[in-house]
Amino acid sequence: MNAEQKQIQLLALIRLRGTVNVPSKIKDTLKMLRVERPNYMTLIPKTPEYMGMIKKVKDFVTWGEVSKDTLEFVLRKRGELTGRKKLTDEYIKENTKYSNISEFASALFDGSATLSDVPQLKRFFRLHPPRKGFKAIKKGFAEGGDLGYRGTTINELIVRMA
Repeated sequence: MNAEQKQIQLLALIRLRGTVNVPSKIKDTLKMLRVERPNYMTLIPKTPEYMGMIKKVKDFVTWGEVSKDTLEFVLRKRGELTGRKKLTDEYIKENTKYSNISEFASALFDGSATLSDVPQLKRFFRLHPPRKGFKAIKKGFAEGGDLGYRGTTINELIVRMA
């Protein structure tokens, strides 16, 4: 089973557009994916169930494979506990089996941990709009816009938004 878990890739999903005049089925799917507002990011495993949900909301989000370095960066900079408290190495050491954020990020990347392993950690990240702006939030990434699948270039966008 451990070999199977390592094959599961971790995807970063960022919501780019709002939900004015959007069908309720799509709103519900965005809520289930925990990206309720624009510029929210969540981490999800690449499974057929999640890919079906992403396919449904592809015109509102962008996604791609997150790297281990970017994962650690976003946990340090944007990791948030309930009560709007910042995630720290001390909190991770006291409340989990991991000694710091870097070790937790590695376990998260390998698939041996989930965001719910840290008590009171919010399962989404509030990001800023990207520095130097979006290209076009109504066009797909392949067409020169920002929506849809972008592979590993999602890491550059996350760093611009953090």
